[in-house]
Amino acid sequence: MAKSPKDPNEIFQDIIADYRNIFGDDLISIILYGSATGKDYRPGKSDINFMIILTEQEIEHLDRAFGTVKKWRKRGVAIPLFLTESYVDTSLDVFPIEYLNFQRDYVLVFGKDILKDLTFNPEFIRLQCEREIKGKLLILREAFLETSGKGRALKEVIGQSVSAFIAIFEALLYLKDKDLPKERREIIKNTCGSFDMDAAVFEKLLDIKAEKVKLSDMEIMKAFKDYLKEVRKLAKLVDVLGG
Repeated sequence: MAKSPKDPNEIFQDIIADYRNIFGDDLISIILYGSATGKDYRPGKSDINFMIILTEQEIEHLDRAFGTVKKWRKRGVAIPLFLTESYVDTSLDVFPIEYLNFQRDYVLVFGKDILKDLTFNPEFIRLQCEREIKGKLLILREAFLETSGKGRALKEVIGQSVSAFIAIFEALLYLKDKDLPKERREIIKNTCGSFDMDAAVFEKLLDIKAEKVKLSDMEIMKAFKDYLKEVRKLAKLVDVLGG
């Protein structure tokens, strides 16, 4: 199996060549997003995520990319997001958090920068935040019961869920017109400070995810119960923001 690149920049020209060969002038943009844009990238562990923007006509012919997608997956490149400009423009009301996060951390690899000038309706962001938080609260409660309080299972749930809250926190800071830090722990501190929440709860979750602390099953269960409590509090606070 081919090795993942040490630096995603190494593969940009080959990615451009491959997709231009397939789509020609119907290829509008190639954009790198996610952890591969910064220092969080870990070769062999982090996915390399691309967004590929095509014309309305060419989006109907994704089968042409079967071979290329398969080729690059062997190098650690995730299946790209294939979009059109129209899809992006008409999705800002339903997926504002996702596009806000794209806009914050991306690298234009080829073509037109379709993210730079996107603007967002604050109420759409607030509504998605509320929906995401309340939905995740239900999922976390269900997962908590499913684990029966076993530490290893709870650690897995924490590892899978905590990153999603970082994205929500970034959107909440945007709503509060606050600066968006680069570091996850600073994002947590700033958000919790703005919403009167306990930052230590979420920082402990990051430590558990990164296996920086050794905790007993009872200690992990307490951390998870604190997690549920803070998410419940946040759901109420974001609901109030809507009037």
